[in-house]
Amino acid sequence: MKTPKKTTKVKKMDGFSADVRQEKLDALKQLVPEAFADGKIDVKRLQKLVGEDVVTEDERYRLEWSGKGEVFDEIAERSSCTLTLDEKRSSKDWKDSDNVFIEGENLEVLRTLQKAYSGKVKMIYIDPPYNTGNDFVYNDNFRETEEEYCEDECNVGKNGLLKKAYKLNSRDGGRFHSSWLSMMYPRLYLARNLLREDGVIFTSIDDNEVHNLRMIMNEIFGEENFIAQITWKNVTDNNPSNVAIEHEYILVYAKSKASIEPAWKSKLSDVKDILTEKGDELTKKHKDPNVLQEKYTEWFRENKSQLWPLENYKFIDLNGVYSGERGVHNPGQEGYRYDIIHPETKKPCKQPLLGYRFPE
Repeated sequence: MKTPKKTTKVKKMDGFSADVRQEKLDALKQLVPEAFADGKIDVKRLQKLVGEDVVTEDERYRLEWSGKGEVFDEIAERSSCTLTLDEKRSSKDWKDSDNVFIEGENLEVLRTLQKAYSGKVKMIYIDPPYNTGNDFVYNDNFRETEEEYCEDECNVGKNGLLKKAYKLNSRDGGRFHSSWLSMMYPRLYLARNLLREDGVIFTSIDDNEVHNLRMIMNEIFGEENFIAQITWKNVTDNNPSNVAIEHEYILVYAKSKASIEPAWKSKLSDVKDILTEKGDELTKKHKDPNVLQEKYTEWFRENKSQLWPLENYKFIDLNGVYSGERGVHNPGQEGYRYDIIHPETKKPCKQPLLGYRFPE
């Protein structure tokens, strides 16, 4: 007797991206079914269930702007766009690659990724427009036909940006901060959906919008999931001004702070351990300095891509691994001052003109 073949039912797709609004509603209904009446949320009942006092609209602490109501309609929009492989522009070994580069309007791409990558991304870094008055923000009106939107190359301006996808956000427009917030909110919201429970997001920003960005990220990710506001010194400003602005910021949020590692270690310590262990291993095996260096060089070349930021430690002797010569003088301004005693003369060595680059 032949065993009948098992058939696998394939779930038919509707051709649209995930319905994020319905997914949130279903999750809430599963968690607190008693907060629903006739299929609708009873907001006051939900507030009482979680132990909150019922407050009126004008008493709440929150960030509002012109157009915020439309943002949630934008989030709920579903996309029928599909990602297609461009083999001509892909590397020859793209089938074996763990990397994917996606080119497209990022809100549409985020919508398209919702089904396949929801809850799977470990880390997101974004570098959005800073809203300086001279940069572009997205124009999220994509309701024209595909022919209108994609007509040959006329949709691309001299700056390489899609004319219909971008517009200059001028301070004279009357909605300077509002337009920027309306552009950022749905993208951050959909980005959060992609993160794993232990996932984190890093967002670059400067003084123009750091205050507003932190407010909407508190709203989307939860104030309790704020990790840090990193101050990044990225320039040296020699122009006369009231206060020299030489830094930007990176806001760091977790999807669930309780799910991430309690301490983040620098890769430096891990790489140092690898180099030390390899050095000890080779110095025990090889006493000839030339053979020792040859074996270490062979290993170093094979693993160099994994040895940042200690990729200068490419030499070895019987005392272990060491780096090549590095300039110790401090460039451009006064550095550290201390004496280094010469091992033979026992006298202090001559200090560099502007002192040492590194502390003692």
